[in-house]
Amino acid sequence: MAKIELKKPVIEEISAAIKDAQSVVLVDYRGLTVEQDTELRKQLREAGINYKVYKNTMMNFAFKGTDCEALLPYLEGPSALAISTEDATAPARVLCKFAKTADKLEVKGGIVEGTAYDAAGIISISQIPSREELISRLLGSMQSPITNFARVMNQLAEKGGASTCEAPAAAEEPTEAAAPAAEEAAPAEEAPAAE
Repeated sequence: MAKIELKKPVIEEISAAIKDAQSVVLVDYRGLTVEQDTELRKQLREAGINYKVYKNTMMNFAFKGTDCEALLPYLEGPSALAISTEDATAPARVLCKFAKTADKLEVKGGIVEGTAYDAAGIISISQIPSREELISRLLGSMQSPITNFARVMNQLAEKGGASTCEAPAAAEEPTEAAAPAAEEAAPAEEAPAAE
């Protein structure tokens, strides 16, 4: 079997993986211990990220004609790809967080939603919260006023504040109605006194 025939399935595998990818991050894993590499792979797998080491020549062929072509200058030294088809910021987040504990892991660059970024750009993207976290923050901020209103209403009900608020309004009405009746009664009494 010729070398080209052996390389073709690998190139097709890379091409298929990056075709529908939300993000692709290229890293240099040189210097990681076996324990660190195992832990990194575990964290990436839990986040739904495909992580694999490929030869640079294979990635070079697969990247040509795609958005990932911007990563060609970074294909020097050992390289691994982290690919996510669901969460665009997940590979950057997981890799950059892991790189803080394993200083040998080096982020080279990446593609996020079709835009190429260098290592500094990927580090910036890693600080963006996940979609789930953003949704929970939004729901929390929407629930806060409702929760506060319900708490105030509950405190008013416990103190009997709602009933005291209605009492003055009810007390004012009879006094206003009694005043005209008292005025009518006064002239009637004066008339008999005049006789």
